[in-house]
Amino acid sequence: MPLHLMEHPEDVSVVRLPSGEEPSFDWNTGPLASLTRTADETSVVCATASVPRGARTEGPFRAVEVAGPLDFSAVGVFAEILAPLVDAGISVLGLSTFDTDWILVPADRTDDASRAWRRAGFVITPTSLSGGR
Repeated sequence: MPLHLMEHPEDVSVVRLPSGEEPSFDWNTGPLASLTRTADETSVVCATASVPRGARTEGPFRAVEVAGPLDFSAVGVFAEILAPLVDAGISVLGLSTFDTDWILVPADRTDDASRAWRRAGFVITPTSLSGGR
């Protein structure tokens, strides 16, 4: 059975904050919001519209969600998703949640990624701005 990917139309960005810093902006927005901390940094994924001026950021990206939930014992899901993008020369950022995997595709390469995935046999479904499926 082919993987089903759901493309979200909202732009998201990745914001880098210093280690241990709490976001002082409304970051819990968009189709995917994530706060990740390491000893060296705090990274925030949020709607591009929420990114404060002057923040160190990458993006915009489009969030592509793997229809889930995925079983934790599933092997090779990211490898299967990324292989067509490697062949197409598209750099992405991957994230996982408890239920599924997400791929952040540069917004200007979304159409290229969709074509590559379709050629590889994936089912691609656009979602609405309200997050509907």
